[in-house]
Formats: sequence, structure tokens, C-alpha cells
Amino acid sequence: MTKLNIPLPGRDYDILIEPGLLDQAGAHCRAVLPRVKKLAVVTDANVAPLYAQRVEKSLADAGFAVKIVTIPAGEPSKSMQMLEFLYDEFMAFGLTRTDAVAALGGGVVGDLAGFAAATILRGVDFVQIPTTLLAQVDSSVGGKVAVDLKSGKNLAGAFWQPKLVLMDPECLNTLSDRIFNDGMAEVIKYGCIRDADFFDELLKCGGREGVMGRIEYVLETCCAIKAQVVLADERDTGLRMILNFGHTLGHAYELAYHYETYTHGQAVAAGMCRAAGLGGKLGGTPEDIPERILQAVKLYDLPDAIACSRTDYETAVGLDKKGAGNEITLILLDKMGEAKPVRMDKQKLLTMVEDAYGC
Repeated sequence: MTKLNIPLPGRDYDILIEPGLLDQAGAHCRAVLPRVKKLAVVTDANVAPLYAQRVEKSLADAGFAVKIVTIPAGEPSKSMQMLEFLYDEFMAFGLTRTDAVAALGGGVVGDLAGFAAATILRGVDFVQIPTTLLAQVDSSVGGKVAVDLKSGKNLAGAFWQPKLVLMDPECLNTLSDRIFNDGMAEVIKYGCIRDADFFDELLKCGGREGVMGRIEYVLETCCAIKAQVVLADERDTGLRMILNFGHTLGHAYELAYHYETYTHGQAVAAGMCRAAGLGGKLGGTPEDIPERILQAVKLYDLPDAIACSRTDYETAVGLDKKGAGNEITLILLDKMGEAKPVRMDKQKLLTMVEDAYGC
């Protein structure tokens, strides 16, 4: 078993990575939740038939009273309406402040269940059991939880650290190539911003089969990078912003297509390619970087560009949480494995994108 500790003062927790870990969920949860009697497990309609029964049995064997709460799969479930549904389900279950919530699923489930845990009864303990690659390497670690509003993505949220993160790499075997590659965009991002050797390893893997052959190494590396960044800047006011490489423009692509046509990872992949190009035009990113990132995203069947209007870019930039007043923080690469936040005028960024790519 691979074990990573996240030593946040007073809120430290472990990330455990091991094939077959779903069947050990109960014992590991009991170790960190010794007083908890009731555990509400939030999952979605895709994941529930695959894994809910196994997790429920493991938790019940560890002495928990378990309630499985299933939501529709997909981004639309990350809403205020679904949040209220969870509150009602938790209250009907008799959840108290000494009980807990677990998220069994991908990023939508983790974000929604985490925000529900952070806010119900002024906060209850929370466990992440991510089942997609994107959730395992990114959204389950770091404590960001949120729901979407009509005006944009993740605009109502909180920082709520889990008590434990359980990752079973075998869950990835049931993912479609599209959803697996969705997670690979975030994996590639970690190499771009923090570890050039890791980026090179991803190219050598050659695709999904190669990545799965080294999946524990991939998961551990990504989680270790994110942990280092989160420990340095838990509240996303400085260094943690580098985790948003590709996201400023990527959010515009998601918004433009109403979160339906492109996955988050596909949007981030295109956003990284565009950000690398803009970094070159600004003079800070070496000329070879855009081509290397293009090679990586193509290897994992991700787009390097997505059509988007200036209006959509403007709306997304206006909603970006890295913005302040008329300025936005764009994450650029000084070299492979080294990212930095660059403050710039929002209109300057929009004009640069329009001039370089015709929006």
C-alpha cells in the first residue's frame, strides 16, 4: 500500500492507494472515525451499480450504519437543488454532528458531497473515495468543495479537508477511454507545473495501457505534488494558483458549451496548449514547450484547441476566482516543470487571445 500524509495543522489526513482498497474501506474509515455511528455515502447512478454494495458491506462490517444516497451522474447534479436533496436525505437518516459523509465517485460527487458535509449541521467529518482518474489525482485532494451556480462553475464552495482519502486503482478499469483521458489532462498538468521528469515519463507511457502499468506511481506522484502545493498555500492565495494552469481559458470552453460537449479535462488540455502559446508570445515560455504539451495531449486523445467566442472568454475571466478588480492571474511556464502566476489586465489577456487565436 502507498500512503501519503497531508500534515495540515490540526487537520492532517492520509491518502491510501492500493488495488482492492474498496473492500477495506470500513476498517480504514473506522480507524479515523472512531466515534461515528452513521455514515451517509453519496454516489451517482453510474458508480452505484459497480461499487456501492461492496463499500456498503465493508462499512457495515466495521460497525457503521450506512445510507447510500444516489444522485444522477453528470455536472448538472452539482447544483443547489441537489445540495438541498442531500440535506434532506441526511436529516431523514438522522445524521448528527458526530456522524460523517463519504463521497464514492468522481469529481462531481466529491465536490457536492464535500460541500454538503462542510455545511450540514455546521460541518461533519468527510471521507473521499474517488473512482475516476481525475478525482484520484486532483479533486479529492486539497479540500476544495463546491457546487455550481447559474452564473458559473464552483462559485459556492468551501475549504473542507477530508479525514481520509481512499484510492483503489482497480476502479479505473471500468472507465471509458474518454473519461480516463479526461483525468490524464490533470496528470499532464502536474508534470508541466512541477516535475519535468514526470512529464517525460508520461510521454514514454505511450497511452492508457502504459499509464495503468505504472498507475500507483502516477497517482502517488500527482498527489504528492498537489500535497506540497496545498501545504504551502491551503487557501489558494499564492502558490496554489499554479494548479490552475490551463484552467482560466479551460473554464471558458466548458462555459461556452454549457458543460456538456467537452469534459473538464478536455477543456483544461486545450487551455494548457493556449496558455503555453500565450506564454511564448509574452516571452517567458521557451519555444519548445507548446509543441511538447501538444504531443502529450494528442497522445491521450485530448484536444489542443476548442472554438470559443470573445464573449465566452470574457464571461469566464470575469467569474475566475483568481481575478481581482480589472486584473486576472494567468498561470504560465518558465520551463517544463516550473510554473508561475502572472498578473495581467483582463482586457489585455482577452485581446491577446483574440489576436493570437481569433477566439
